[in-house]
Amino acid sequence: MGHREDLLEGAKRCLLAKGFVRTTARDIVKESGTNLASIGYHYGSKDKLLAEAYIALVGEVSDDWELSDAFGTAPGSLDRFHEVWSSIIRTMREPGSIWHLSVEIIAMGDQLPDVRDHLARAQREAARGIIPLFSGGREEDVAEEDVDSIGQLYNTLMTGLIAQWTFDPKTAPGAEQLTEGLRRVIEDVNRS
Repeated sequence: MGHREDLLEGAKRCLLAKGFVRTTARDIVKESGTNLASIGYHYGSKDKLLAEAYIALVGEVSDDWELSDAFGTAPGSLDRFHEVWSSIIRTMREPGSIWHLSVEIIAMGDQLPDVRDHLARAQREAARGIIPLFSGGREEDVAEEDVDSIGQLYNTLMTGLIAQWTFDPKTAPGAEQLTEGLRRVIEDVNRS
């Protein structure tokens, strides 16, 4: 690995251990075995490196769900909805869950406009990537109008769920409650 990759791996470890705010450039250098100048050279700033590290960490978690065939239920069904949210919630329960970083980054957004803008662009790709988990198919085949509607709906659910699980995991909804809520919404819509 080169310095760029070493920095990214070191930054990922630092994020998981210390979070975004408490991680210093020196922490990353120590963890990666590189030097301070290489952060600026490869990433422009410590904050941009940490943003890339966060995106990479989220990508690693979502790689576990990437193949929609890994789910045993029919795409687009309530059973699939339940199965996907169960998988996501399972990662929120794990010690050192990366989802806690999401809340920290959301809260810091105004203080780091460049990082916020970078992560906002990544958010669009997250909206594209989450659709096949629920609906089947391939990420590259997801239409732009689906990213703007279905993908944003799932992203909004995800962000709210992350906030609830970070704030109070004892009262945060599980996949059962989310699925029952969706089932009731569908019933209401069908009655109209």
